[in-house]
Amino acid sequence: MLWPSTCSLIMVDSNSPFRPSLSSKIYERYSAQFSHSNKHNRQELIGWSLLGITVLALAGVMALLVAMSRIPGIEQFPFWPIDFFQKGLVIHVIFSFIVWFFAVFGALLCIGSANVSNSKLGLINLSLVILASISLAIPAFTGSGSASLNNYVPTIINPTFYGGLFVLVVALAAQAIRLLASTFFKREPSNLFKLMITLAAILFCIALICLVIAGNHLSDEPLSEAFNENLFWGFGHALQFSNVALLVAAWVYLANSCGIHLAPVAFKISIGILLLGALCAPVFYTVYEPFSAAHQLAFTNLQYIFAPATGLIIATVLVAVVRHGRPYQWQNPAFLTLMLSIFVFSVGGFLGLFVDGADTRTPAHYHGVIAGINLAFMGLYYSLFLPLLDRAVTVTKIIYLQIGLFAGGQTLASIGLFLAGGYGVPRKVAGADQELELFGAYAGMAMNGVGAIIAIVGGVLFIWSMARALLKKSSAH
Repeated sequence: MLWPSTCSLIMVDSNSPFRPSLSSKIYERYSAQFSHSNKHNRQELIGWSLLGITVLALAGVMALLVAMSRIPGIEQFPFWPIDFFQKGLVIHVIFSFIVWFFAVFGALLCIGSANVSNSKLGLINLSLVILASISLAIPAFTGSGSASLNNYVPTIINPTFYGGLFVLVVALAAQAIRLLASTFFKREPSNLFKLMITLAAILFCIALICLVIAGNHLSDEPLSEAFNENLFWGFGHALQFSNVALLVAAWVYLANSCGIHLAPVAFKISIGILLLGALCAPVFYTVYEPFSAAHQLAFTNLQYIFAPATGLIIATVLVAVVRHGRPYQWQNPAFLTLMLSIFVFSVGGFLGLFVDGADTRTPAHYHGVIAGINLAFMGLYYSLFLPLLDRAVTVTKIIYLQIGLFAGGQTLASIGLFLAGGYGVPRKVAGADQELELFGAYAGMAMNGVGAIIAIVGGVLFIWSMARALLKKSSAH
């Protein structure tokens, strides 16, 4: 099976190792900085990449344990953790969203600051994040503390958990500052990819400012679910701007690795929109009474800024794809993840127009959006992280199956949640509390369950493929 001649890829059939296009200038720029002579860069990138795959696998294990905790009488089983259901749910969300995103963020920050000669700071930051991840999981199995299912960063009210969160954000802040410092002092020629990573680092720092301001206002408040909701409300909303910048960085790279040229004007406009929106976040703590209804609404309304910022980028990418011409590169994992990421993200964004925060239409929205981001991150593993480490995967039907199952399953699951929410099914409940008397509500949750199973299979295949590639010896060894 031959690749389209317009693709100009290194590989020539579906059983060849996948590497970026010969026309990928971004890849060429960074490949030398991750050669075998750059030991620290390679060790750091391998570490961040393995961390991401590991926490995804652990999130899956936690999801399985959470499901098992619904079995009647399971709490009588020897060594079964006390009050595990909600704590396990917290760890599942923390690993599958917060730490997974941070691991990809750390890897991109590593690549963006690879010009720092023999810097060990990245390895230190990586070690701290690994230590923090362990600290986050411990309270779920010790029977201490209580779960707080607050928005954005669900929490276990326990000193070990809070300590893990503190170390996690400090280590990522140090990683982001390293990139910003290297960008400022080196003054090397920039590109859209590096520009979006730098923007993500700046936006992350702005989110941390919100966290510090909120923590200062809450310094005398007792630890509770209300405390956590207020502490992470502004931080969580501001952090979304950084996540969107990471998504756009991934889209830029995936398009570039397919030889698709993107006009920079739209990206500069989008950068301005995202930066302006994020800068509003710390100001809200002075304009509004902190944690008041008006304050919370102001943060909620910030989400509407994402529509023009991402819509402009999506339109630019799609126009560039059309101009690049047929035949489209559907056999290229980078192109496939790029297109499916845009599709699933757009579905999730569209569903967000109808959310009210009370029913399952809200998780329908953010599951779709997060799935779109995850697909782009998967594309980065296939087309950037592994090739830089000389561990390019062999493209087989399993790769296409993995990507398709994850994208299709997540889309089906999100639509099912949205349908159930339209019939009033409340969020954050399970079992009889879902009130599935109406057929539409039952059908929606059934669709969600089937879609989730399909997506899980796709996720397991991704973890398995990436773990095999990362743990094998380098092909250039």
